[in-house]
Amino acid sequence: MTTQKRILTGDRPTGRLHLGHYLGSIEARVRLQHEYKTFLIIADLHMLTTKNSSDDISHIDENARQMVIDYLACGIDPVKVTIYLQSAIHEVYELNTLFQNLVTVPRLQRLPSLKDMARAAHKEEMSYGLLGYPILQAADILTPRAHLVPVGKDNLAHVEITREIARRFNSLYGEVFPIPEAMVPQMGTLVGTDGQAKMSKSLGNAILLSDDAKTVRKKVFSMYTDPKRIRADIPGTVEGNPVFIYHDFFNPDQAEVEDLKARYQAGRVGDVEVKEKLTLALNNFLDPIRQRRAQIEADTGFVDEVIYEGTLRTRQEAQATLLAAKKAMGLTGVWNRISRRAERRRKKSAKQQANAGS
Repeated sequence: MTTQKRILTGDRPTGRLHLGHYLGSIEARVRLQHEYKTFLIIADLHMLTTKNSSDDISHIDENARQMVIDYLACGIDPVKVTIYLQSAIHEVYELNTLFQNLVTVPRLQRLPSLKDMARAAHKEEMSYGLLGYPILQAADILTPRAHLVPVGKDNLAHVEITREIARRFNSLYGEVFPIPEAMVPQMGTLVGTDGQAKMSKSLGNAILLSDDAKTVRKKVFSMYTDPKRIRADIPGTVEGNPVFIYHDFFNPDQAEVEDLKARYQAGRVGDVEVKEKLTLALNNFLDPIRQRRAQIEADTGFVDEVIYEGTLRTRQEAQATLLAAKKAMGLTGVWNRISRRAERRRKKSAKQQANAGS
């Protein structure tokens, strides 16, 4: 029988998810859950590398729940997908320690993404934890022995670190880990409503999957378009225009989209009509997600159970992986030999004491 291949993917629990998350990761996860055994990580340990105040940590619980509700509302099936809390898998901490010895500091310092993360978090200096972010990521990926890792382009170098660690481990100690492949989602990155950067809740340029219809309309009508187009009869630019980027992704009526583009470029349609039709398309896309979200929220305790059961299943996987790694390294043998010798001495001492007392 062919063993089903595995995926590891996930997010940091920093809040509710948005349309950029859907295009960048969730759409692929929903599709691939039928082909692969999928592990979906709530990466709270990773969050601590840039958000580690008491206030940040106090919000992990609710942020994780809201994030999982978004997953389920978008079509993630908790029967097919194992959703788990990273910090509850103690074996990950041990694997992280073992893997730290298989990669050098200069190798990690060459990753530009870590410097970008530090700047985004307004950190003047990089912490040891942030420098080791890719090693912890490798422990996450290799704990369920994943074969495929869906990531954005900015994380491709992190997956390459995982591949190097897996190859190094297997070369030194024997074949334990598969060499995972990275998969960049075809949808790519979604620009934010400001048209300046990728969609991000922290930048205030995001449309959330949980936004209601009125909020979506307000955000669409505040969207950046063509700054040179001060009247509807002035020909406008479609290329790179966020409104039309969103139409391309979320408006299924391609004939309508092409008509709007042609009239926009000819100066025969105003921003109001273009944005009204985008609002309708987005709300039609989000309505089924909103309905499923309401049903999930009404089932008290369901989301907690999904996380709990998924974490228990992942613990079993993690225990098996850690044991295999430590056996391959010979670490279990060290403890076993010491414990056997200690037990023999204990028994001998107990026997001597018994003989002396009789």
